[in-house]
Amino acid sequence: MRQDDLVNFKVNSLTSDKTALPVEYYKLPFCQPPRIRSSAENLGEVLRGDRIFNSLYQMQTKLDETCKVVCRGAPLTKAQAQMLKKFIDDEYRVNMILDNLPAAVRVDYFDEDSETHKSLYERGFPVGFKDDGSQIAGSAVPGALEKKLVKAASWFASKGVKGGSKSFGTKKRLSLDDGTFFVNNHLRFTVLLHSDVDAKSSRIVGFEVAPVSVRHDFNGAWNELDPKLSSCSALNHPSVVFEDSGKTKPRDPQTVPPQRVEEGASIVFTYDVAFRESPVKWASRWDVYLQMADGKGVHWFSVVNSCLVVLFLSAMVAMILVRLLKRDISKYNALETIEEAQEESGWKLVHGDVFRAPPRATSLALLVGTGTQLLFMTFVVMVFAVLGFLSPANRGGLMTAALTLFAVAGFFNGYFSARVMKLFASSGAEWKQNATRAAFFSPGVAFAVFFLLNLLCWEERSAGAAPFTALLSICALWFLVNVPLVFLGAYVGARSAAPELPVRTNKIPRRVPPQPWYMRGLFTALAGGLLPFAAVFIELFFILSSMWHHQVYYVFGILFLVLCIALVTCAEVAIVLCYFQLCSEDYEWWWRACLNSGSSALYVFMYSAWYFFANLEISRAIPSIMYFAYMALVSAGFAAVTASVGFLACFAFCRAIYGSVKID
Repeated sequence: MRQDDLVNFKVNSLTSDKTALPVEYYKLPFCQPPRIRSSAENLGEVLRGDRIFNSLYQMQTKLDETCKVVCRGAPLTKAQAQMLKKFIDDEYRVNMILDNLPAAVRVDYFDEDSETHKSLYERGFPVGFKDDGSQIAGSAVPGALEKKLVKAASWFASKGVKGGSKSFGTKKRLSLDDGTFFVNNHLRFTVLLHSDVDAKSSRIVGFEVAPVSVRHDFNGAWNELDPKLSSCSALNHPSVVFEDSGKTKPRDPQTVPPQRVEEGASIVFTYDVAFRESPVKWASRWDVYLQMADGKGVHWFSVVNSCLVVLFLSAMVAMILVRLLKRDISKYNALETIEEAQEESGWKLVHGDVFRAPPRATSLALLVGTGTQLLFMTFVVMVFAVLGFLSPANRGGLMTAALTLFAVAGFFNGYFSARVMKLFASSGAEWKQNATRAAFFSPGVAFAVFFLLNLLCWEERSAGAAPFTALLSICALWFLVNVPLVFLGAYVGARSAAPELPVRTNKIPRRVPPQPWYMRGLFTALAGGLLPFAAVFIELFFILSSMWHHQVYYVFGILFLVLCIALVTCAEVAIVLCYFQLCSEDYEWWWRACLNSGSSALYVFMYSAWYFFANLEISRAIPSIMYFAYMALVSAGFAAVTASVGFLACFAFCRAIYGSVKID
């Protein structure tokens, strides 16, 4: 942009960590333009609750302005005052956008590990504050961020990770009446510019905001065209400076009376604009939003932790395949060569039953098909994210890509479910019934849960409620893309030759001997699911923070690596436990292979429950219901993926070992 270009600010939905329910900006008594226009949104933005509108806030490039009046609101009604107090009490934050950059509050702190002063950015700013000791008028530092940083520091300290130690100064509080609410009606914008000398233009690379509450006074009658505020000259924002000790103290604060929220109050909204040159380049302008406040190198700690789990399991699998299996196969083949009449033992003894059709085979096929569909979607989304196509600047792009790829991956759902069914019915005559179940069951359950939760959002009048057009778009992806591709995949799978099995199945099933307690299904499932969860639980903390604390997750490369490690862990766990099960002459491995790896989803859900009570401040019923419902869906999807990986790994393992021995 060039000198004197007029740039308009946009406003996004209000968000709160205490309610997890976004609300449209103009639901509150803020200054409204004559015509409210909605910005173009994709499906992901709508489902995320992003509602972006124009506003009366604007600036002229490189023109500093002080105490510019936006509007003087009408006297607050009793209902408006109560609503504004409620939003302040729920710690809602205002989200503004300038040149696709979100407004952020800068928080300065002292890092005791590096003994340096650092800054963090939190998106949005509080609607206001109340006199509960957590905030002061004129302070740009929100108490909510401090609480998050303290929690994060203690969490990473418990993990032995450095870099999470932060020190904050104590802020001076105004003497206010207990329980009084105040609104942040004055905003100090700092716009960071990076100048291009050759092009004689500048680009916006930073957007900082410092909210202030001030009761504006004016002389005489209010003049809408030329307002004269006597309070502007006295307005001075308390600043915080660092001492040599690393502590903070107020620097000559000249406080002004804050704007109280009460019936009949006419709030005057004002703002300042200051421009500052920055060495940050355009390509790096999102870096400040992507800085994690908690522990340098934590993500790599997660990778190392996952690798240790995989190495342990890989050693066990190598021992089984290289030593035990090689010895067993050599022994069995030698016995048949010299025609020794000795009784078979171990896993070869159940060769006539190992590929016997399991109970509820249709449900097994449905599970494997759904898991492969979700696995394909996740893998491709991760690849796109790693390559930079789904950056945080592309609002809603990640969710839009996930929904689209899920619909496209319907082909794999139909194909793999049909192939599993053909193991037990070589004719493939029931492929249409199988395709119908694959096309409608899992997406139908997910859509039903989403629709019911959407009704709750409508009841709460939240911006997170998807409009009817969004629901139609989801249904179009489902019925016009996913369903035909599922049937196409099922048709191809049913017409393909049945998977070749290395041994014949006996007509009469063999009796399974009583199993020791440590080889029973419940114990092996709980033990097997623990290891894949151990590979992902550290990264899961950051994923939950991005979902429910409105933080930006960006380390997709590490997440992709952790995901691959977790899938390898699932396969190895399933193979190890399947081998021990067959050695115990228990051939009913089909469902056990799914449960042994898929049970990791139980630990994921339990971890999300712990995260809810330990890190979130949600106390209302509807947001709590929404949290656990969505986390149940996420856990169910994780279960389908890990279960299908475990099943396919065990199937390939059984075909390999039974195809290596001579069996009459």
